[in-house]
Amino acid sequence: MGQAIGLPFSLMAEYQRRLPHFHPDQSYLFLTWGLWGSWPRQAEAVLYPTPGHAFAAQDRALARCASGPLWLRDRRIGYLVAKAILLGEHQRQFYELCAWVVMPNHVQILILPQVAVPILTRWLKGSTARAANQILGRTGHPFWQDESYDHYVRNPSRIGRTVAYIEENPVSAGLVASAELWPWSSAGWTG
Repeated sequence: MGQAIGLPFSLMAEYQRRLPHFHPDQSYLFLTWGLWGSWPRQAEAVLYPTPGHAFAAQDRALARCASGPLWLRDRRIGYLVAKAILLGEHQRQFYELCAWVVMPNHVQILILPQVAVPILTRWLKGSTARAANQILGRTGHPFWQDESYDHYVRNPSRIGRTVAYIEENPVSAGLVASAELWPWSSAGWTG
């Protein structure tokens, strides 16, 4: 496959853990990952017209989930994860960051990867898990789910819509009245 501009190797990857992952070069990627034990245990037995509708329904269920850990609600941990997301762009230069949100039990980002996705997710999840577990006094316990959900934005005209979806997540979940009021997002971050 083709090479990414300015990089000595192709970033495009196709691999599978429990979920298949496919990341074309120079494509924006929407990533979601949750706290250990936060994913709803059983999917609703509903047929959706598109995979996008199914994802949105699953995401709404995750955002409304009252059971499972909500460690990201802790301001210290929300700040820690938000700073790591921003460092991934500015210091590590792992990606160009378009939008992000840290919800009480999951995280969503829209990025243009500059390194292979497993490298950036391992760094983001690994560094934040260690620090968050130290804050919570839970050293040695899983913090994040092993798997992340991702999909690349196939049409550049959908980037703005995806940004709005991510930033409006706290509003949809009933956590704030407007996206700018949620401090742990690209819409409300004041640093």
